[in-house]
Amino acid sequence: MNSKQIHEMGVAELAAAIRHQQTSSVEAAQTLLARAKQHSNLGAYLAFNEELTLKQAEAADARIAAGERGPLLGVPLAHKDIFVTQGFPSTAGSKMLEGYQSPFDATVVSQLAAAGAVTLGKLNCDEFAMGGSNENSAYGVVRNPWDTTRVPGGSSGGSAVAVAARLAPATTGTDTGGSIRQPASFCGITGIKPTYGRCSRYGMIAFASSLDQAGPMAHSAADCATLLSVMAGPDIDRDSTSLDHPAEDYTRLLGQPREGATAAQPLKGLRIGLPQEFFGAGCAPDVIAAMRAALAEYEKLGATLVDISLPRTELAIPVYYIIAPAEASSNLSRFDGVKFGHRAAQYDDLIDMYKKSRSEGFGPEVQRRIMIGTYVLSHGYYDAYYLKAQQIRRLIAQDFQNAFEQCDVIAGPAAPTVAWKIGEKSDDPVANYLADIYTLPGSLAGLPGMSVPAGFGEGGLPVGLQLIGNYFKEAELLQAAHAFQQATDWHKRAPAL
Repeated sequence: MNSKQIHEMGVAELAAAIRHQQTSSVEAAQTLLARAKQHSNLGAYLAFNEELTLKQAEAADARIAAGERGPLLGVPLAHKDIFVTQGFPSTAGSKMLEGYQSPFDATVVSQLAAAGAVTLGKLNCDEFAMGGSNENSAYGVVRNPWDTTRVPGGSSGGSAVAVAARLAPATTGTDTGGSIRQPASFCGITGIKPTYGRCSRYGMIAFASSLDQAGPMAHSAADCATLLSVMAGPDIDRDSTSLDHPAEDYTRLLGQPREGATAAQPLKGLRIGLPQEFFGAGCAPDVIAAMRAALAEYEKLGATLVDISLPRTELAIPVYYIIAPAEASSNLSRFDGVKFGHRAAQYDDLIDMYKKSRSEGFGPEVQRRIMIGTYVLSHGYYDAYYLKAQQIRRLIAQDFQNAFEQCDVIAGPAAPTVAWKIGEKSDDPVANYLADIYTLPGSLAGLPGMSVPAGFGEGGLPVGLQLIGNYFKEAELLQAAHAFQQATDWHKRAPAL
């Protein structure tokens, strides 16, 4: 066996251990399932199907015994409960879909399964992916393993906690306005949201269709690159928002110096843009200190820092919280108690059934966003709110293109603070929304972005460095993140459990 225990290994380490028969996929799955159940107090997992998991692991071991090789073959992973998955409940963290079993797999799930990955279970998330703290799940809050009185971030909080607490070597997440990057920051792991449309949305329960994007969450940039290489690719026959852009090997630049650079300074020539709007009074001093230390490390690696501006950053919150709820109100209209979702036990007529079913099935945050979305799409308000928000969205995207004329990568905090206390912002939705100020602009523009562990702030809580690239520049982003992780060990730190 490797000197590390199974639960301590990342994707590449575990795949190698299984491949060299130092352990088996079955043993790895059994170990991680036991650990997940041991730490059920964290609330990361919503569902297991141990019989199915072990059957998949046995099949992976058979493929390996037959001589097959692959970077994910036999590796146990877990999926955010926003992806429909055969053999497991798919609830999107909502009572509206309690007990729902999908007859098919989401494309992301099926692609990972084809690569030999084993499904450990389904992970807790904010209801219909609406939230930034994972306090909105109908099945209980998720707790940050660094401090269980704190939130893990959301909506992919269960996904982030499973990786941080070593309950899974990697997980799938979704990012609509920062829901991979912000929980990755709060939990001290690596997560990447690719260019919008790179990963298929087929089988991903929809929140806001023009923003939702799947991505991997893992210990390291290298592991994220391995997963993304399998997850991404065109799926235009089943997803109209899928980009007809060929699949890529996102690991191809890892460990490679940039053109003209040296082994000692592998990032020489990389221009890192620092938006003045990301380092202002709204960002906590402990977060800024971690950012400055991380950026100094990048300078040692040969990168140059360039001051830039994203002047419409502060408009990202009002724009997002018009567009996303508008799309949510449309997407969630299908859950009416007739064809889809929870149906009230008692009602007087059809209208009463609609009202009671939706009132009982949807939680407060989802109801809030449906109401906002319905309002901004209503006659007399569409032009004033929704149309205007779409126009500003276009300007936000143009701000990024102007910035990329001066730099190759944009860097800054993933979140303005470390994780807050559970319940601290529950009565103030706007304060909760403001925590997404640094992730929303990139989401609105459809750009790839990631969070990389970059140190610790107040209370010994993790801080994430956000890196944003231009369209289809995921490989370059991962190269820059990997070089940083080769020079630091923040991504190797784990909470004491």
